[in-house]
Amino acid sequence: MNVLVLNCGSASVRFAVVHSSNGHEHVSGVAQHLGTPQARLDFDHEGRKGSRPVAGAEHEDALRAVLDLLREVGLLDRMVGVGHRVVHGGARFTESTFITPEVVARIEECIHLGPLHNPPNLLGIRIAQRLFPRVPHVAVFDTAFHQTMPPQAYLYAVPYEWFEEHEVRRYGFHGTSHRYVSLRAVSQLGLDPEDHAIVTAHLGTGCSLAAVRDGKSLDTTMGLTPLDGVVMGKRSGSIDPSIIEHMKKALRCSADHVMDELNRSSGLLGLSGLGDDMLTLQRAAQDGHERAALAVDKFCHSVAKAAAAMIVALGRLDALVFSGGIGENTVQVRAKVVELLGFTGLVLDSDANASHGKALCGRITRTTRPMAAVVPTNEVLMIAMDTAAIVERGVA
Repeated sequence: MNVLVLNCGSASVRFAVVHSSNGHEHVSGVAQHLGTPQARLDFDHEGRKGSRPVAGAEHEDALRAVLDLLREVGLLDRMVGVGHRVVHGGARFTESTFITPEVVARIEECIHLGPLHNPPNLLGIRIAQRLFPRVPHVAVFDTAFHQTMPPQAYLYAVPYEWFEEHEVRRYGFHGTSHRYVSLRAVSQLGLDPEDHAIVTAHLGTGCSLAAVRDGKSLDTTMGLTPLDGVVMGKRSGSIDPSIIEHMKKALRCSADHVMDELNRSSGLLGLSGLGDDMLTLQRAAQDGHERAALAVDKFCHSVAKAAAAMIVALGRLDALVFSGGIGENTVQVRAKVVELLGFTGLVLDSDANASHGKALCGRITRTTRPMAAVVPTNEVLMIAMDTAAIVERGVA
């Protein structure tokens, strides 16, 4: 079953037509630089790459360009549905769902929780429903997987009225990735589907960890927003909240300015002063750049510390699973994190780690219980799988 997967951001539209059973991507690409004269559609159709300008440069123009491309390559009438990534579903959505007017209204109610992401997600839904009216549309939420967390994990120790009246709580993100990776890990590593304890570490530009017990998320590192948790590429991760007021006074600026710095100028970039690319920082550290070395060390310490906290929620550890751009590709980061977690019984297999675990079904440790492993994520496929399953059930 072929599914069109859409991820609409403020200045881009990512898309792919994916077979939900075998994961084959017939065509994929991105319309980027929307709202500017440089707007263009870049795509890959069965290995053939192409690029064309997007006349008009708005989201509707971009999605019309995607529609035209799908018609050209013969896929327009071979899709069973459209799956939409929606970043924030609050506590209102615990699973993927058909998009109805009522669902759109409930996503709108979550805009105050996801003000940067939900509006373009909704814009993409409305346009796509007009352009692709013959197939059902499904919303897949980043936050849904984590709605199985118990109150002691998702509540903050703030006045309870903040939770009751303003929905202040931990929601977690990257849920589609954590769910896909944990499902793949169970199969790939031979874990018991009914009894497993996995820490999934999605490490990329954005980073989060989750505690997955028997297929359910019991805790995660991101919070009300994706700023919380471990050190990331440009985000600070968890800090003392008093820093915001302190820096307002020190810089004579607004809280919004401080928040912008925490979101866009912190993390690996802020610590190193060089950038947020992990491989670049590792090379600089090897060349003697002290702040680059500090940034890498801080990142590894942050991830290991968070992984240890996730083990508390699980009660035991069967597997620590690395995914995302850094998690899948950066040998030294994995080695350092496993070393820091040596007290759990993890023992690194350096040769297996150097080959990203490819000879051992992803495993990079000598130990098998607990073990550490590399399992590549595929959020696009997970969205396609959810969409196809919901369409097949056929209940809106």
